[in-house]
Amino acid sequence: MKNLSHLDEQNKPKMVDVTDKEESYRIAQARGSILINRETINLIVENKTKKGNVLITAELAGVQAAKKTWDLIPLCHNLILSKVQVEARVIDDGVEVTSEVKCIGQTGVEMEALTAVSIALLTIYDMCKAADKGMIIREVKLIKKEKTKR
Repeated sequence: MKNLSHLDEQNKPKMVDVTDKEESYRIAQARGSILINRETINLIVENKTKKGNVLITAELAGVQAAKKTWDLIPLCHNLILSKVQVEARVIDDGVEVTSEVKCIGQTGVEMEALTAVSIALLTIYDMCKAADKGMIIREVKLIKKEKTKR
């Protein structure tokens, strides 16, 4: 069994020291979805929600969240992100959100990709909650993680 890198010898939380790690090209992608009723999906497609364009707002919220991941998750490093892309698209039973995050750094960007998707989905929930009380956020997961030496 692997040791958890964010715990010290006394099992106290610690930020991982990446000082001596080489910089690498990092990429991570994540995906999640939200189950939404048909009437609310129609409101999203027709851009008739009271709070505005749901998909564009969710995408922007996801980008903003990725850039603030270090501020939200206590032991995350503050990274200089070179790309954050979030896409929200209507699917049969709701909306699917995907993200891609890139950087050149000493640690990965998977938390930023997952945060982008999570906050985009929460934004959709917030914007549609007046119309749909039964929405379900589901399967937020990492779908790709790469590290390539520079």
